[in-house]
Amino acid sequence: MFIHIFGFRWKAEATEADKARAAHDIVAFRDHVLGLIDVHVGPNVSPRGQGYTFVGLMTFTDKAAADAYTTHPMHLALLKWLVPLIDPVELDFEA
Repeated sequence: MFIHIFGFRWKAEATEADKARAAHDIVAFRDHVLGLIDVHVGPNVSPRGQGYTFVGLMTFTDKAAADAYTTHPMHLALLKWLVPLIDPVELDFEA
């Protein structure tokens, strides 16, 4: 199993609609990305969140599936509009 964890610090120009769209679009990967077992997103409630207010966790069957996800058309479409609005952090590991 391969775990992908991410967090976003939203830039000032990000709207509440952008944030809702990101959550919706990321959860939608569940039914379209081969090897994606599950995906969860939500607000970061940690008092040590360092400004990362949006977090997610994706579970893949293996690293190869996670690598394929990075070039999946849905992921690329998300990145196109989302990257200008965030300061992201990513953590990955095999479990």
